[in-house]
Formats: sequence, structure tokens, C-alpha cells
Amino acid sequence: MDILKFKDELKKKAIFDIPLRVVFYARVSTDSDEQLNSLDNQTSYYKDLIMGNKNWTYVGGYIDEGISAISTKNRINFLRMIDDAKEDKFDLIITKELSRFARNLLDSIQYTRELANNGVCVYFQNDNIKTFDDDSELRLGIMASIAQDELRKLSSRIKFGHQEATRKGVVLGNSRIFGYKKLDGRLVIDEEEAEMIRTIFELYATDNYSMRQIENILWDKGYRNHNGNKISHTTLSNTISNPKYKGYFVANKVKIVDMFTKKQKFLPPEDWVMYKDETGEVVPAIVSEELWDRANEVLTRRSEDVKNRKNKCNHANLLTGKLYCTHCGAAYYRTDATYKGKKTSKWRCSNKIKNGASCCPSFSIDEREITKVIADVFIKTHDKANEYIDRFLKDFKENCFQDYSSEIKKLNDKIENAEKKKDKLLQYNVDGKISDSDFIKLCDKCNTEIQEAKELILEYSQADEKYKSMVSELNEIKHQLVEAAANIKDGVEITPAFINKYIDLIYVTPESDTEMSLVIKLFSKETIKKSYSRTGQMSLTI
Repeated sequence: MDILKFKDELKKKAIFDIPLRVVFYARVSTDSDEQLNSLDNQTSYYKDLIMGNKNWTYVGGYIDEGISAISTKNRINFLRMIDDAKEDKFDLIITKELSRFARNLLDSIQYTRELANNGVCVYFQNDNIKTFDDDSELRLGIMASIAQDELRKLSSRIKFGHQEATRKGVVLGNSRIFGYKKLDGRLVIDEEEAEMIRTIFELYATDNYSMRQIENILWDKGYRNHNGNKISHTTLSNTISNPKYKGYFVANKVKIVDMFTKKQKFLPPEDWVMYKDETGEVVPAIVSEELWDRANEVLTRRSEDVKNRKNKCNHANLLTGKLYCTHCGAAYYRTDATYKGKKTSKWRCSNKIKNGASCCPSFSIDEREITKVIADVFIKTHDKANEYIDRFLKDFKENCFQDYSSEIKKLNDKIENAEKKKDKLLQYNVDGKISDSDFIKLCDKCNTEIQEAKELILEYSQADEKYKSMVSELNEIKHQLVEAAANIKDGVEITPAFINKYIDLIYVTPESDTEMSLVIKLFSKETIKKSYSRTGQMSLTI
């Protein structure tokens, strides 16, 4: 499809008046009868809609059943649709709303861009967004952020379920812990592996063996990790510090801080849920408390010695915990070098550092260049973003927002009348004018009216609150963008504190041997994409 011609036609005509080859995409997240019925309704609706338009040619539909929207990698028909788009099989994809397409902000932007590059437009009907509109990407970012927030709330409910399981003494988490087998939420000692655990504690508690020496001793004894390799220093350290081995129930050691990258934060011991299993039925001990304590005294002392010997970095790392490689899912680490008396700092994929250059196609990013990029992002994008935000709010209020205040007043009047009617019915019943059975029947009818009215009031009130919340959120976005740009223009240095305040994450995607793309996700929920070449040159896409 000729994209420029189509964009020009969109400015003059409604999308329904343009001759197009059209498909639909539908998805439900569970395979329950209710959800599948919803999927049937979606399918029938879009098939009738497309075939009923004389300007459109119905090409087909793509349907995923029982699949979550958090990521697209398991949605077979979605990915098939992307492949068919590359083969020019259709011009337009119509779908119900952004949450059916993707709840992951990166996925939604990545795939709509990929489709656009292949001449395919996506029309999100309920959101009234067409990806060939000039401001579609900003609007997509806003709606995807709202969808992501809904997913975050779902994640919180799952966490609550985990907390309840923990409170009841159910062992959650890794079922491949050395020395145990997991059975019905309980740990059972695996005697073959338990002997290895006892060897680790007994050797280390003597303070005569290093971790490296114990690694070699275990290897010589024939002990291997679950992948058949040598048991590592980190595994040994984690084993010795794990209170489960002395018969203590432990939970809440790790917190997921990003539901998409699954980035984890290890919580300090004071935040753990821990208590001794006196019965030994949930977490039976493999070593005695006395042996565990002696081994951990050695571990604590040696760890402190190592920390005290380390050279301190003379300044905080600028992008630690912010920069991630999408090819590996690994964080970027900073490496320093001195050339001709000048110190340079570069950021490299940690997987590439650990496992060699061949494991990842990414290349190093100069810290000075990425600092310039960040400054450029805030200075060049905030004016345009503010313009788009104002226009989006105006369009949303004119085309999508509905003022329910008059409806709510009518419903409240209906409730009041129903309550008065119930009072009269009671009086009639007392006076003997209506029977008890008629009184109950008529009162039930009034109660049904009241309940239906209250449910509608709640629905309308929630819609109003959602709109107010969105307006507040967008105004906060504007405020943060203006504030950040003003700070940079005033000469405020880009420091780790500045990065932590304004930038959520930066995703790096290798595109070729010489090009990478950087998706910069701000805390204001704006997303900016830049291309980065080995020469350090950048180009900006909002």
C-alpha cells in the first residue's frame, strides 16, 4: 500500500470510505466459556463489519485463545499476522482496543512500527486510534501505559495470593533447591543431594577451605549442578546463607521490580518472613543450627574482608540498573579504559562480557554520547509532546468522553422513588390492602430496580474517575518534561540522581553490525526511540 497516499486520504475521508484489504485480530486471555463466547462475538462482529462495507475487501481474521497480552511471543496467530503483513496480504488490521493487541508498551510500539514499515495500518476501534495518524504513537503510548497499569494491578493481586500462601506455611518459589524435593508445598529431604550439602557446611565451617577449593572437592566427588557443570562460587555462597538448611521456613527474599524484564531485587534479611519449623514437616533441617551458624560466621567475616579490600569507585555509575539488552535480557555494565592519558567509560551487555563477543550482536555505547542523547531527548521532545498531549485530551473529550452527571441524577431520583414505593407498599400491607406474597413480590421488584440503578451509578462514576485520573496523569507528564528540560537548559548536570528521577529504563536492541536502537522509557510514561551507530551518531524518533 502507498503509505503517503493513504495518509493523505485519511485527512480527507473516514477510514471506512477508503478501499482497503482488511483483516481483524481478536484475543481472549483465558479459555473459559464466558471468554470464548466473547471471542465468538468479536469474530462475528468484525466479520460482519468488514464484509458490510462496500469499500473494504474481507481477507480474514487472526484469533488467539487463552493467551495473556503481557508478551506477544506465545501468541502464534498474532505472529503469523505480522509475517503475513510482510508479504503484503492486507492493508488494514482492525481490533477492539489496545489491550487486545498488547499490554506491553514496547511490544505495542515495536509491532505497530513494524507493520507501518510494511505498509499496514492498525485501527484500534474503541480507542479511536489509527496508527497512520500523525499523533498515533503518542496516543498509543498513553493508552498502552494505562493498559500496563491494569496488568500491574493484576500482578499485585497475584502477589497477595502468594502472601496468603506464605502465611499458611506453603513453600513457594524454586523447586530445584539442592538437598530437597518439593512435594505439595512442602520440602522433602533428597538424601543423595543432602550429603553434598552437609559436606559443604562441614568443610566451610572449619575456615580452612576457600570456595574455589570446595568447588574442586565437590567436582572430584562427582557432584554436579542441575546442568551437569561445576557447582559455582555463587551457588555455594547462597547455599551456606540459606536458613532452610537449618530447618527454617523462609519467604519474601526476592521482589520482582519489573514485570516485563522480570528484574529482581533481593531484599535484606530483616524483610524476610522467617521462622523455625519445629515439626520438621514443612522444611526439615539438613544440618544443625550450630553448624549453620559457624559456617555463616566464616561467610560474613570473609565477605566483609573482600568489601574492605575492594577499590572504591570515585563516582556513582550513571546508568546502573537502567540499561538493558533486549537480545539477551541482560543488564549493561560499565567498563573503564584509559587511552592516551584520557579515561573513557563505555557500557556493554553483561552477557557479552561474561560469555564472549559471539553470544550477543550488540556493541559498546560511549557514556559521553548517551549523556548527550538524554539531554537531547528532554530538550527536543517536551514541546512537541505537550502539544500532542493537549490535542489528545481535546480529541478524547470531544469524541470519547461522556458526561454522566445528568444520568447519575436520574438514577438517584429513580432510587429515591423506589424507596418511597417500598414505604407505601409496607403501609398497604400493614393496612391489609395487599397480601404478604404480593408485598414481597413488589418489594423484590423495587429492590431489583434499586440494585440496577446503583450498579449503573458505580459504572458511570468509575468512568468519570478514570477520565479525571488520566487528565491528572497527563498533566504530571507535562510537568516532568518541562521540569527536566528546564534543568538541562539551566546547566544542571546529568547525574545518577537526575537519571533515577526522570528515566525508568533504556532498552537497547541490536539492528545490524553497525546499528542499534535505544528505546528510552521515562517515568512520565513517554517513550522515545533513537538509533545509535558505531560512530556514535544518533537519530531521534518520538
